[in-house]
Amino acid sequence: MRRPGRPLPASGGPDVSTRVGSVTLPNPVMTAAGTSGHGAELGDYFELSDLGAIVVKSLSVKPWPGNRPPRVCPVPGGMLNSVGLQGPGIAAWLEKDLPQLLRCRARVVVSVWGRRLDEFAAAASLLASEAGPRGTAATPAVASAGVVAIEVNVSCPNLEDRSRMFAHSPEATAAAVRAVSQSGLPVWAKLSPNTDALIEVAGAALDAGAEAVTLVNTLIGLAIDVDRRRPTLGAGGGGLSGAALHSVALRAVYDCRTAYPDAAIVGVGGIADGEGALRMLMAGANAVQVGTATLADPRAPRRVLDELSSLLERDGGSVAEIVGAALETRSASRAPVAGR
Repeated sequence: MRRPGRPLPASGGPDVSTRVGSVTLPNPVMTAAGTSGHGAELGDYFELSDLGAIVVKSLSVKPWPGNRPPRVCPVPGGMLNSVGLQGPGIAAWLEKDLPQLLRCRARVVVSVWGRRLDEFAAAASLLASEAGPRGTAATPAVASAGVVAIEVNVSCPNLEDRSRMFAHSPEATAAAVRAVSQSGLPVWAKLSPNTDALIEVAGAALDAGAEAVTLVNTLIGLAIDVDRRRPTLGAGGGGLSGAALHSVALRAVYDCRTAYPDAAIVGVGGIADGEGALRMLMAGANAVQVGTATLADPRAPRRVLDELSSLLERDGGSVAEIVGAALETRSASRAPVAGR
């Protein structure tokens, strides 16, 4: 039985399919890591197979306890989180959560993180042995249920030691991508906006074998409890997400699309409705992720897809035609930008 919600676009509706590197998706809307759980939690609200893909909460090789509470707090224009990447570890996820996602026929993107290169490599090895055969998408056909890609989270602003974040260094980012590439699955690199070297870091990730870059992770922020005269979050600072991040993410996607016209880009940051998704596609993203909005409304990703489809149908366009439409170099020709 289908979950409540509008039906998917009819066959005569707009073409919402898209490609992210070698992975072809039925539509460009995904969840964002860290905002929809490790498994099929959102399956109570809509059919997970309706989305382009489900991106699960970032996983490390071993179980990780995360940061001390409080871990989240609302701020003007969004929220701060200092969850600290709490997770059960990849082995437990493969045993418990992946089967639930497969039963829902979801296309799955596994977000992985590590503190060292050997942890990234170990994560890739586990996924290659257990999830790899179900996940490759070597042909233009729409990816089937299973693990279709690994999103390597090299930008973890809610962990300490921020000065040595992988995503702040082109060389370190490239090394992390190479460490994960051994899985044989397509690799996407999720990058940080907290650096003035974002363009160089993105280029290094692509040169190292990433099929796509995901732009962007959260901005580093801080909230103060005026009564306690202390930071609100237990670990001090946290990552800012939500509407306040949207313009930052748009600019990152726009600049990277300009610098790398043939790259595949996934845009994420402050998308809460169809117009937000459309703006991100126009800035140059081949696909989008819905994050913080899902915490307020678990149906948000499916609603964004419905609204985006309606907007494209209204204008008689397709996803392929709209990608990169806002770039100055395309203002005259309106030619589509290909994904790597």
